[in-house]
Amino acid sequence: MQLQVHDPIARAVIECAADAIVAVDHEHRVTVWNPAAERMFGWTAAEMMGRVPPIVPDELTAEHNAVQERLLTRRAGEGDTGRISIATRRFCRNGTLIDVRIDTSLLRDAHGDPLGWVGVYHPVEEDEVAQHHMAERARLVRRLNDIVADLNAELDLAVVLDRITAALIELTGADAAGFVRIEGERLRLVSLTGLPERMRGATADLRSSLVGELLRTGKTVKLAGGERRLGDLIWSELPGLHTITLGLSYLQNRPYGALYALFSGRRPGHTELELLELLAGHAGVAVGNAVAFAEAVRQRAHERAVIDASADGIAVLDRDGLVCQWNPAATRLTGVPTEQALGGPLPFDAPAPGSIRTLRLPSGVWLEVLAAEVAETDELVVDFRDVSEAKALEEAKDLFLATTSHELRTPITVVRGFASTLVNRWDELPDPDRRAAVATIADRAESLARLVEHLLLGSRAGADELAVTIDAFDLAHVITGVVAGFRSLSPLHRVELELDPELPSCQGDALATDIVLGQLLENAFKYSPDGGVVRVRARAEGRNLIVTVTDEGIGIAPGDHERIFERFVQGEAGDRRRFGGIGLGLYIVKRLTEAQHGTITAHPATHGPGTCMRLTLNRTP
Repeated sequence: MQLQVHDPIARAVIECAADAIVAVDHEHRVTVWNPAAERMFGWTAAEMMGRVPPIVPDELTAEHNAVQERLLTRRAGEGDTGRISIATRRFCRNGTLIDVRIDTSLLRDAHGDPLGWVGVYHPVEEDEVAQHHMAERARLVRRLNDIVADLNAELDLAVVLDRITAALIELTGADAAGFVRIEGERLRLVSLTGLPERMRGATADLRSSLVGELLRTGKTVKLAGGERRLGDLIWSELPGLHTITLGLSYLQNRPYGALYALFSGRRPGHTELELLELLAGHAGVAVGNAVAFAEAVRQRAHERAVIDASADGIAVLDRDGLVCQWNPAATRLTGVPTEQALGGPLPFDAPAPGSIRTLRLPSGVWLEVLAAEVAETDELVVDFRDVSEAKALEEAKDLFLATTSHELRTPITVVRGFASTLVNRWDELPDPDRRAAVATIADRAESLARLVEHLLLGSRAGADELAVTIDAFDLAHVITGVVAGFRSLSPLHRVELELDPELPSCQGDALATDIVLGQLLENAFKYSPDGGVVRVRARAEGRNLIVTVTDEGIGIAPGDHERIFERFVQGEAGDRRRFGGIGLGLYIVKRLTEAQHGTITAHPATHGPGTCMRLTLNRTP
């Protein structure tokens, strides 16, 4: 509200004063604006009454706030005049800045309660006191700028906070300083200078603290004196403490913490409050930089961990096409170590950005390579993965289709030819020729049936749809039946059977085992084109039952003893043409064995050429 001056003499003094007199209330709104103020600043009293005067430059706001806060906390009997005089600058209506000295006092009512502030403005020119004040202020500003530059150059958060508290003592002459971080409803002392180190990490309640009081006022700086605030964290640790000043620091427009200056010797003035507020504000910026850097480091470490853990090879190329990142998978896939890859070109040709290409390395590894451009950094990210298995499977499928077509074409051609002959020349053919033609058709139909059965079993095995029943069965009986069926198939082969007379029963699927043993014997005959002995042995070994089928055939090439159990694979490249087949037999054998919780492996024959297939099944508990 407007300050009413009822004494005519007092009113006349204010109106006739040569110096500008401006009074404001608690909300900083003008209550007195005399004619000298109109002349000095250019605004009329009617324009200013009830408004916050726009005369304080932004860079001097902290100084202005510090003076008013200092006056509020002064008490009668402290031996001062109740007035603070400073040399500073203020705006005029035309936008120019003028040098003034301001004598500011606290306005009180008849009961001594604060009503606001009154400032008497004196224009100054070459005043020595003003020059000294401005020189000292310039020195402090330069030192503050140096400190702020040093703070902003440091990116370690703990170091930043320690430097802030040390700088506060240097600038204000405080006896101790600390920085508290706001953590929800608690405060934590994270930095200190001039206080016992054991206090670092101490916590206190936010609401009942000076920081809580300051937050509730909406201001950014506070000065407290008199009785110690023993509930406010730590301050009883400083002997002789009589004044506490604190300023808020903000991070992303939210209160982050507060900077404390503690005085047990000299008494702080408005300059110290101004420096505290400025340093607290800059502390928020420095802390923001450090927090952002720490987050960037954490994010980069996270990205690095993801890249390093990726199963795909990842390389990042700079704008010159040289490798600047190379993850462990890239080394594993290409064989090029990191130290050799960095700073050099990619060891293969990258595709155009956004495209994919498949290439083969000299090591034989097939890679699928994808490239993407990072426009912001002009970098190229190259992702590559091993597709050798997929490539091999693709080639095997192509070969399988060609082979299957051949395997189907031959019996179908024979069946169609003999069937056509019987239809067209039935009456001309003698009875033995007719019987021979029908027998050939039946034989080829049986071959087709076996081929189709293999295709069906292979399809079910690939889809994990092989159905087996785990139960106890007589393994010796199954082996005997399979061997008996093969003994009469070839005059060139002799099958020998050796069974442990005490062979226990087996835990598995009798039908699946019959198929497995039949396929093993069929392979033994097939890959022993010159005949020979095929030995089948079965024995108990611990909790397992071991069945071996050994032939005297062509054997398996080194390195292929595990590969032959894959789909569409036969031992030698020319085996399909030489022996026929589609490469599904042993794949079905392995899947049927594993479905019974058994194992099947291939080994060279112990004596002479040939192969030993070893089937391991579980005995009945």
